[in-house]
Amino acid sequence: MSEPNTASIVTTPPATMPTEAGSGAPTDAGLPKNAKQQKPRGLLGDAWLDLRRKPLFWISATFIVIFLVMAAFPSLFTSGDAVNGALERSRVEPSSDAWFGYDVQGRDVYARVIYGARASIVVAVVSTTLTLLFGGAMGIIAGYRGGWVDALLSRIADIFFGLPFVLGAIVILTTFNGSGTDNGEWTIMGLVILSLSVLSWPVVMRLMRSSVLATKEADYIVAARALGAGTGRIILKHLLPNCLAPLLVYGTIMVGSFIGAEATLSFLGIGLKNPVVSWGIMISEAQNYIRVSPYLLFFPAAFLVTAVLSFVMLGEAVREALDPKLR
Repeated sequence: MSEPNTASIVTTPPATMPTEAGSGAPTDAGLPKNAKQQKPRGLLGDAWLDLRRKPLFWISATFIVIFLVMAAFPSLFTSGDAVNGALERSRVEPSSDAWFGYDVQGRDVYARVIYGARASIVVAVVSTTLTLLFGGAMGIIAGYRGGWVDALLSRIADIFFGLPFVLGAIVILTTFNGSGTDNGEWTIMGLVILSLSVLSWPVVMRLMRSSVLATKEADYIVAARALGAGTGRIILKHLLPNCLAPLLVYGTIMVGSFIGAEATLSFLGIGLKNPVVSWGIMISEAQNYIRVSPYLLFFPAAFLVTAVLSFVMLGEAVREALDPKLR
């Protein structure tokens, strides 16, 4: 068997065979029409294509849009007064005049449920945003720098991990929002947001740190560093886009968790308080009238559960779309 020479390996294409450079034929000749027009998609493009096929995504997204519009423009859903009431209407049952009835102080329960969406959703969304920003920044710094910086930030996160959530919230809120304080509506909401963010950022920090540690030694990061890219460019252009998917999933689920956490704190009497209107406050006020007037508890609890489940289901759908192993 003779050894092949250079001439037998590198051959000149025949005249009838078009070359890639010289021929006028398109590179997608012979492919179906849909394949010719289809462009390569990235991770988010594939995820969006997968999400559009899931009924669970559209159901949860529809409820979330309704709740967001309800929180931003409550007057579109009701013209009733959510704050003032008349005692002669105390605990009047649902009717055509008041769909959800009246509470103990004669206030329209339907109007309070609609206006209660604003405080609950604002607290959850703002708390989630602050938690993702602060925890994500700490995770990027710890994972990228490594060494003593990583050790120091990890030990600080461990300290916050050791604080029970409810106990930490009780300490913070009773100190700055106790019974003797006279805080305004936005001050009360700000304190609840601060307590939720302070006690939750270590989870996001560890999640981002793990993603950065798994990504920072990738070939494209090494190549960018070898070409002289600075730390800021590597983090913003390469690390952050490739580490953002886990945070998007966790952030979506966290909004639903924070809605439930706010309601829990308000039910315990240490979260949102009057004059704020929220679902947690309504549930707290209805606990003594469950047997005689169960509708006082049912309607705000139904809205609360629906909102929490909507965000959790949306997060689950996004997680499945961003993880190729689950498709």
